[in-house]
Amino acid sequence: MPNYRDDVDAVLRALADPTRRAVVERLAKSPAVVSELAAPFDMALPSLMQHLRVLENAGLVASEKHGRVRTVSLKPGALDVLHLWLDEQRTPAERQADRLGIHLIRTAPKED
Repeated sequence: MPNYRDDVDAVLRALADPTRRAVVERLAKSPAVVSELAAPFDMALPSLMQHLRVLENAGLVASEKHGRVRTVSLKPGALDVLHLWLDEQRTPAERQADRLGIHLIRTAPKED
C-alpha cells in the first residue's frame, strides 16, 4: 500500500470546511477569478484568500495572476488521492459484488 497519508490528511483537512468545499464545487465547473469566487460568500476578500491558500497547499487548486486578476482552477486529478484512499476502505464483499456485476454484464446475452 503506498504511503500517501499526508496527502490524504491535507485533502480531508482542506475539504472539512464548507466554504472550501463550495469553492471546489464551483471550480469543478470551470476556472474563476477570485472576485467571482468571493461573490457568494459573506466574507472579506482576505478571508477567502486564506481559504484558497489552504486549498492550494493541499494540492487541490492552482492560481495564476495576469496583471491584477488572479484566476483559480481545480488541479486535474487533485482528488485522485482521496478516491484511492476511499477505494481501499471498501470491504472485500463490496469488491466481490463489483466483480460479479462486471462479470454478469460481460457474459449477458446480447440483445438483437
